[in-house]
Amino acid sequence: MTLLVTGATGYIGRHLCANLTANGHTVAAMLRNGEDFPALQTHVSALGGQAHRLQLIPGDLDQTNLGINTLPTDLTAIIHLGARFGWRLPQAAARRTNVDGSLAVARLAGKTGSRLVYASGFMLQNTEYLTKLGITGDEPDPINWRKVYKTAGIYEASKLEATLRIRHYTRCAGVDFVEVQPATIAGSFMSGPLDESQPLFELLNNLARGRFAFVPGTPAYWLPLVAVDYVARTLALAATEDLVPERLLALDPATPNLQKLLAAFATAMGMRPPTRHIPKGLLAMLLRIPGLPKLMNTWPEALHFIQPLRFDQDTSAAWLASHGIRHPCIAEVITNNAVAFSSKQKNWP
Repeated sequence: MTLLVTGATGYIGRHLCANLTANGHTVAAMLRNGEDFPALQTHVSALGGQAHRLQLIPGDLDQTNLGINTLPTDLTAIIHLGARFGWRLPQAAARRTNVDGSLAVARLAGKTGSRLVYASGFMLQNTEYLTKLGITGDEPDPINWRKVYKTAGIYEASKLEATLRIRHYTRCAGVDFVEVQPATIAGSFMSGPLDESQPLFELLNNLARGRFAFVPGTPAYWLPLVAVDYVARTLALAATEDLVPERLLALDPATPNLQKLLAAFATAMGMRPPTRHIPKGLLAMLLRIPGLPKLMNTWPEALHFIQPLRFDQDTSAAWLASHGIRHPCIAEVITNNAVAFSSKQKNWP
């Protein structure tokens, strides 16, 4: 098959391109900067893919019609990973890229008759969280988005809005649509290294620098993880199989609670883990103090992903397992990530 991938140079994108090309598919990588293409080829080869199966497609999520001039004539699916990420994004920029850009990708899928596979997020399974934001259904227009952006934070709100608007458009336009909902991305099961742009890398960095004096929340709280290999295989399968569930939750239910997770990371890094808890609400209040988020390298928006809810993923897990996709041992993922982080940290100035 020939598939268009946005966000191909990102952490998930590189693993996805390697998976697809290793299985004989052609990947048209939409890149804003064509100079990044050689580096993508190098990454894909290093991850076991076939770099000669990559094609460069100049394009930009911030441009009208994505700025794409030509497309492969045999395009079968579009996998949309591209997004603007950060905890302190300007709202206009976040909406332009994450909402308007995503809708442009959805329209491209409709125009070309391609399946659209979109990576949203696991918090879309948290109905209690969504209800507190005023999101009670899939219709985007009745929602008070001003409240959502103020409460959830700019990045998370833009992803929520993008998801609901894509759902609405694809339903109305009859576009073949699959939504993959990943948890917080952990490093590869096989090799471990994390991209520095990943939130989990930031957590490890804070732990290594002694910024975790307390564990946020209670012993019931956790930060669900999923290995990047698992997500890449899930996205590839969602784009290439004939019959796919409309939504696939990519989340490892064996992820320990946050206290045990931090302890496992700390042990593998040769550190003492934090043991005492701090109420999440109190921590959120403290992070409103000017200068404190930067000092602690922790932003209030990041706290939303730490919560007590356990998710029902039986349908997704059963379907993926029937196609040979199962979670790697999360204990080994955690250890490999911590060891790889420690090795990288030794080379820092």
